[in-house]
Amino acid sequence: MSSTEGTSSPPPSQPPSSSSEAVTKKNQKARVSRTSLILWHAHQNDVAGVRKLLEEDRELVDAKDYDNRTPLHVASLHGWVEVAKTLIEFGADVNAQDRWKNTPLADAEGAKKCEVIELLKAAGGLSYGQNGSHFEPRPVPPPLSNKCDWEIDPAELDFSNSNIIGKGSFGEIVKAHWRGTPVAIKRILPNLLDDRLVIQDFKHEVNLLVKLRHPNIVQFLGAVTEKKPLMLITEYLRGGDLHQYLKEKGALSPSTAINFALDIARGMAYLHTEPNVVVHRDLKPRNVLLVNSSADHLKVGDFGLSKLVRVKHSHDVYKMTGETGSYRYMAPEVFKHRKYDKKVDVFSFAMILYEMLEGDPPMSSYEAYEAAKHVAEGQRPLFRAKGSIPELRELIEQCWAADMNQRPHFLEILKRLEKINTNLPSDHHWHLFSS
Repeated sequence: MSSTEGTSSPPPSQPPSSSSEAVTKKNQKARVSRTSLILWHAHQNDVAGVRKLLEEDRELVDAKDYDNRTPLHVASLHGWVEVAKTLIEFGADVNAQDRWKNTPLADAEGAKKCEVIELLKAAGGLSYGQNGSHFEPRPVPPPLSNKCDWEIDPAELDFSNSNIIGKGSFGEIVKAHWRGTPVAIKRILPNLLDDRLVIQDFKHEVNLLVKLRHPNIVQFLGAVTEKKPLMLITEYLRGGDLHQYLKEKGALSPSTAINFALDIARGMAYLHTEPNVVVHRDLKPRNVLLVNSSADHLKVGDFGLSKLVRVKHSHDVYKMTGETGSYRYMAPEVFKHRKYDKKVDVFSFAMILYEMLEGDPPMSSYEAYEAAKHVAEGQRPLFRAKGSIPELRELIEQCWAADMNQRPHFLEILKRLEKINTNLPSDHHWHLFSS
């Protein structure tokens, strides 16, 4: 703040410091906004936009989001050479480190962006961090310090007839048995057992699941945290996931789609209950599980990306990682690296309900990243089905509103779904265009 900004006398009714505090808050808000703006332009490969902002304020070249990622990190990860050149021209710190201690070069190497790699090396960039070639593993503390009543002795787990039912970047999900009962076990991959951040995320998911108890939430049974490999044990659901079910069945009848949506909404309403709100952040068909082959009951699962947030006010907005979750079901504010709240899950719910009714994933003609980009720019999936229910379409459109404040809460969604279900004619069929 300049020396002149706080010199005018405040009104007599205000404390002497109120004027300067207001100016300071205003400046801070403007700085946050401009930081988001340059990160967004860097993400969009908008060289002109980045240059314009830097010409107005050169300090933005090393602006950082809440994960300490700079515009150069963003450009390096996506391989935007001209944006990276512009940032370096304006004096960007080529060795800035984000929350994971990654430098821009480490990000470029991890994403195999050859041109950017050469550019950063020529500018003095070094490859440090979790993804960097110079990463030195550090001793990892135990994920949970105290033995808990849910700690499972790995000797009790029977893998004799096990099979892998899912796999991700950090682990695999295996069907096995515990004390004679079939269970689903998320097992951290052996090569990641010394990765500090992977273990931190594992600990977070365990601590979160311990707190959750609801018929529409996958039941946590226990975890192995004191021995390796680290494992998280939940109930085994025989019906598979909603993604596979929709792939096999195609578009669902309105009554089936509504019943599925009610189960998902019940689970999400429980998670979103204040003051301890759980924001799922990766709600998608793969993370919605069918209890059995009859497909008469659904549960929400996989809380690896979820966040537990203590809410002080009902409209709190949280600082959380941008681009978290799956692109095709991602809310625009997440894709844009903006602040967001629990309504990101409402957006994802709308995309799932659309897919259940239409039979195709939202924006199916685009690759997932391109789909998210188009959604962030204001596009939405097109309704193609004949005989659609206007009230259901209206609900979906409100749930995927661009303004998150216009999206309904899950408790309201539940009431509306129940009303639509009650008024649904028993012989209503769902017809698609034959062409």
